[in-house]
Amino acid sequence: MSRAAARIAYKPVGLALGLAAGAVSGLVFRRIWRGVSGSDQPPDLFDENTDWVEILLAAALQGAIFALVRAAADRAGAVGVRKMVGDWPR
Repeated sequence: MSRAAARIAYKPVGLALGLAAGAVSGLVFRRIWRGVSGSDQPPDLFDENTDWVEILLAAALQGAIFALVRAAADRAGAVGVRKMVGDWPR
């Protein structure tokens, strides 16, 4: 199969994996945040009593977790498509 066909085959796989990665990363972030801060909820950006450091730390942690999970999902999806169609999707 051609590279263009592999790219087309990857589109629905990538979409599904992206949605799953978002859900998984949210769960992972909440679990890690609970362990780090002891609170079940991350800080509210609009709560004037919340410290800037806590808000920025939570945002950085959430972004890093999302990027890690998304990269792993995208890579796994590309490998799966290559196994199915015989060509790398990008």
